[in-house]
Amino acid sequence: MSAADPIDLLVKPVFPVRWSSSAAVNDRPAAVGLRDLFLRAHEISALTVPLPPALSALYRVLYALAARVTGLDGSGARGGASGDWHEDRFAVLDQGRFDAQQVDDYFGRYRDRFRLFDRDWPFLQDPRLAGECDRRAGVNKLVTTRPSGSNHSWFEHAADARPDPVGPAEALFHLLVWRYYGPSGRCSARTVQGVREANSTAGPLRTALSYHPLGETLFETLLAGLPEPDSLHSRDLSRDLCPWESTQLPDPLSITDVVSGPLSKLTARTQHAVLLVPDDAGETVVDAYITWAFRQRMPRDDDFLIWQVSQAGNAYARYADSQRALWRDLDALLMEEPPGMRITRPRVFRTAAEVAGHRPLRVQALGIHQEGQAKDAQLVSASTPPVVGVFSQERDLERARLVGQLRMAGERAGTRLGRATKQAWASFSNAAKAEDCGWSAQAAARYWPAAEDEFWRRLQAREFDGAGRAFRMLAEGIFDEVTAGASSSMRGVKAVEAARIELYGGRVKASARAKRMPAGDVGGTEH
Repeated sequence: MSAADPIDLLVKPVFPVRWSSSAAVNDRPAAVGLRDLFLRAHEISALTVPLPPALSALYRVLYALAARVTGLDGSGARGGASGDWHEDRFAVLDQGRFDAQQVDDYFGRYRDRFRLFDRDWPFLQDPRLAGECDRRAGVNKLVTTRPSGSNHSWFEHAADARPDPVGPAEALFHLLVWRYYGPSGRCSARTVQGVREANSTAGPLRTALSYHPLGETLFETLLAGLPEPDSLHSRDLSRDLCPWESTQLPDPLSITDVVSGPLSKLTARTQHAVLLVPDDAGETVVDAYITWAFRQRMPRDDDFLIWQVSQAGNAYARYADSQRALWRDLDALLMEEPPGMRITRPRVFRTAAEVAGHRPLRVQALGIHQEGQAKDAQLVSASTPPVVGVFSQERDLERARLVGQLRMAGERAGTRLGRATKQAWASFSNAAKAEDCGWSAQAAARYWPAAEDEFWRRLQAREFDGAGRAFRMLAEGIFDEVTAGASSSMRGVKAVEAARIELYGGRVKASARAKRMPAGDVGGTEH
């Protein structure tokens, strides 16, 4: 398992970046190592990791590192000793950059723990798998965008008989995807203390959409992405360890103390264990072990997800849906109780606005439109204009409510348009199933992008009055467009006009009409 080059992530340029204008023009490499990523975070405008779920996972690792090197892990030992976490973060923000000595001190303490192919402590991997697994999974299994075995080709073609090796950067990113987004179901058999199992639970972020505040630089982004530590956890930092800080590997048969605080919650929650197999030269990854990490399910607790409540009262993370635009989630990020929703706001956004100052933050949403098991349908990545700090309830609750009302107006018109087209189609075509409705699919494809443009235009102009009418008119026009083909027959005209009322909320039911009438008029003559 040894390699000629263990790939030291502290110096190996595997993290692609985009530079800000403040960086020297002749010193802008396409990628940097982990040490330079922190030393020059104030010169980096963004990470350019091409795989959205890998970026989502990498953010969590970087948040934990940022908390450690600044003392914002709750210790107050490096970032400031005021005893107030918010004041300490303001002090770090005022510095304008991560302190070079603090960065070097931390990475020096763990300098042998960031090697991708290390024999004893490979980064975020379990070296025991080489002896505990009955077989390797193959490099095609490692690369989550490749098909393996008899699975369908969703993103790229590959053949198990002729697997192409991958470089260390790509291998690292797919390693991160497996740790956070790995599927449930069958995996390589692993035997631990006489227990042999060949199945795994889904990763902690699988199917979920992850939301992250973005500053103008990576330095601001990482500070904004730090949730306030829980006071109980911050009292004992010795137990709240990231995987690379631990002196022993975790017990796969128990999850006790694996997650014991905010940083281990960011970095240690996984249901999959992975071990990369490099070639003899240590230049590429040619194979991998992939199996279960723990027999017990990790608590699915995360500070970057929107938590919804089902009708049965169960909490679940909002799904990554490639057909749902980010503006429809905006008020759920800006306020605690958005109108018309039963949700819990991502915890990180409760304090992110503090970092905004005079420069509002954007929001980035990352994930995969996927099922709980093998199927991955579409990568999801989207971002907003600068809104956090302008419309957040911490700065202006009334503005946040207006954003919610604007979102509701757009969604209400879209929902009514869907009902109207389905009803018209059913009457006109006698379709057996509503899913067979051709008009609703056409209407959705036209309405939601147009509604998104209208939403952002109104938000930028602070134009909230008349939003309901504007979205309704947009829906009316699209309804007429997609049903125009039915106008050549009387049957079609009747079906379309009978369904049109759904654009305005549908017919009022007799029971609802009775409630609005005076008691003496119930069942009587209308005047």
